[in-house]
Amino acid sequence: MRYDLVIFDNDGVLVDSEPISNRLLAAYLTEIGHPTSYEDSIRDYMGSAMHRVHDLVHERTGRRLPADFDDVFHGRVFAAFERELEPVVGAVDVLAKLAADGVPYCVASSGSHERIRVGHRKTGLDRWFDDGRIFSSQDVGRGKPAPDLFLHAAERMGVAPERCVVIEDSPLGVQAAVAAGMDVFGFTAMTPAARLTGATRFFSDMGELPHLLM
Repeated sequence: MRYDLVIFDNDGVLVDSEPISNRLLAAYLTEIGHPTSYEDSIRDYMGSAMHRVHDLVHERTGRRLPADFDDVFHGRVFAAFERELEPVVGAVDVLAKLAADGVPYCVASSGSHERIRVGHRKTGLDRWFDDGRIFSSQDVGRGKPAPDLFLHAAERMGVAPERCVVIEDSPLGVQAAVAAGMDVFGFTAMTPAARLTGATRFFSDMGELPHLLM
């Protein structure tokens, strides 16, 4: 394989959480007076850290979200994860292949450490990710589309940015990877390739990924 580090986004790439979390986010925002459809949530917030939700709502309405917004939302999301969350089809096989081939990999997610771990425990992906392989937007000052998170992950893993490839499914994540000077493979299972501007390559099935990495 031609890369020294494979950096995975988490939501929508490793765990099939985007439909769950965006459905709940749209419903909660609507409930508290900020009408939002599922499609709005996907367009505006997919792949972003929670501060983007706060920033966009304030920018558009002049109003702040409730102080307990994140806690309430995450409580609903974690409960739904326990009921519904599954790994992305093919993700386990990809991780097993990387591990067998000795290729370094990690996850760099806009989600909190708690969200990543809850999802990995529910789906069984925790066996593939020890603490040294998990990086969150909580670890850096700015989330995607800033490059900080991916650069932080590469530095901690001891790999130069140009030797990394990022696996992403959101426009914000692709922007962040490009800004970090990394190749990025756009996963198009939920997001059309036309929205993942700047991606190095595209794929729609996780089964394709090992071949793309060679």
